[in-house]
Amino acid sequence: MEYMSEEGYNKILAELKQLESVELPRVREAIAEARAQGDLSENFEYHAAKREQGRILSRIRFKQRVLEHARIIDRTLLGSDTIGLLSKVEMTNVANQMKMTYTIVNPHEANILEGKISIKSPIAKALTGKKTGDTVTVQVPAGTLQLRIDNITLG
Repeated sequence: MEYMSEEGYNKILAELKQLESVELPRVREAIAEARAQGDLSENFEYHAAKREQGRILSRIRFKQRVLEHARIIDRTLLGSDTIGLLSKVEMTNVANQMKMTYTIVNPHEANILEGKISIKSPIAKALTGKKTGDTVTVQVPAGTLQLRIDNITLG
């Protein structure tokens, strides 16, 4: 079972519907057109369309499994005194005083460009359970970070 936000659940559901109702019919049509051209053994378009169909079907099965095991978190039951899933954390890198803000989310919702990091990431693991004012040491691929937690809110 995986917990996620309602927005994350809806985003995965929308992607699944797009794959099933738009992408899969498009590739099936391409397969039918390529098949109509005759000899399939040397038909590049046919083989490319079949590979694309396999990729789409695999993606559909993956999204279905994610949704099957997903549970939407009721934000009203979450507290903002300690860091956990869906916490928005404002922190400062102690070494260079650089401020950063991340929301801790399910791995399927993670998107660094949107400021969302996976709860399974090194930074989120180090932050989980901590409170405002705490300083944590995080081992990341680039080295070690000292982060001071400035504020915690619900993301």
